[in-house]
Amino acid sequence: MSGTLNKVMLIGHLGDEVKMHYFEGGNCVGRFPIATNETYTNRQTGEKVNNTEWHNIVVRNKAAEICEKYLKKGDKIYVEGRIKTRQWQGEDGQTRYSTEIQVTDFTFLTPKEGQFNAGPSAPAAQAQSSSAPAAAPSNPAPQLPAEDDDLPF
Repeated sequence: MSGTLNKVMLIGHLGDEVKMHYFEGGNCVGRFPIATNETYTNRQTGEKVNNTEWHNIVVRNKAAEICEKYLKKGDKIYVEGRIKTRQWQGEDGQTRYSTEIQVTDFTFLTPKEGQFNAGPSAPAAQAQSSSAPAAAPSNPAPQLPAEDDDLPF
């Protein structure tokens, strides 16, 4: 195989609120951590082991504004993107590194009152997308009567 692939798919819970940073020219970046969990039983001790891995998530422009508006700490989200490592100089002069997930697509998985959030995801790379309004409606969705059906959401 001559090509390479840098693709990440995560489902996790937000560890903090979305932190926004605005730039001249109207662009913005949103950053937030998500936690993924792994649970297994240690074969030797029979003890249940939980491991949590933290991921630094980066969304840009319209997608960042949607995340800031609709996500809060503890919400479950699916993100898709690529791994990117940044390098910078710390205040002490040391070179620091940070590994981030640059989001290209996401879907909110925590249901919100008055919203239909299990639908299409919002691409992060495009400010205007036909699927972005479905992930973050500008008007609250009308309340429908509760029905007894076999849909998982």
